[in-house]
Amino acid sequence: MNKAIFLDRDGVINHPRIIDGKPYPPLSLDDFKIIDGVEKALNLLHDVGYYLIVVTNQPDVARGDISKDKVELIHSFLKSNFPIDEIKSCYHDDSDHCECRKPNPGNILKAAEKYNIDLKNSYMIGDRWRDIEAGISAGCKTIFIDYSYKEKQPVTYGYKASDLLEAAEFILGDI
Repeated sequence: MNKAIFLDRDGVINHPRIIDGKPYPPLSLDDFKIIDGVEKALNLLHDVGYYLIVVTNQPDVARGDISKDKVELIHSFLKSNFPIDEIKSCYHDDSDHCECRKPNPGNILKAAEKYNIDLKNSYMIGDRWRDIEAGISAGCKTIFIDYSYKEKQPVTYGYKASDLLEAAEFILGDI
C-alpha cells in the first residue's frame, strides 16, 4: 500500500483572505499567494515517496462568489508548479449535506481507494477543525496548522505546527 499526505489548500498551501479573524479562499489567481516554505515542504514529502493530494472545500462556487473555472485555473497552476498528484475539490455548501465536504471524509476516502493508500500511515494537514475532523474520520494521522482563527478549533489532533514546512519536518522525523 501507498502513503499519502492529504493537504487542505487555503491556509496550508496559500495565504487565505482573513475577514473578521476567519479565513476565506482567494477569489482569483492574482490573489493566490503561496506561503513561504511550501515548495520546499512539498518537495521533501514527494521525494520520500508520499502521494500529495489536496482536499479542499470551495463553497464560494456554490455561493456564486467565484466560478468553478477560476478555481480550476488556480488548481492548474498548483499542479503545474508543484509535485501534487491530485486535487479533490468540494464545490458544495454546508446546506448541500454532501459526503465530499469536510468534515466528511468523502474526498479523502475516494483518493485513498484510487491510489491504494494506507490511511493509518498517512496524514491530513489542515488549518481548520473541518480538516482535522475529516482526517480523523478517514483514519489518518493529523497535523493542525494553528493560526488562532476566530472560529471553532479542533478538539484533538496528532501534532500542531506553525506551517507546512514544520509539518513536513515532523513527518520526516516520524518515518
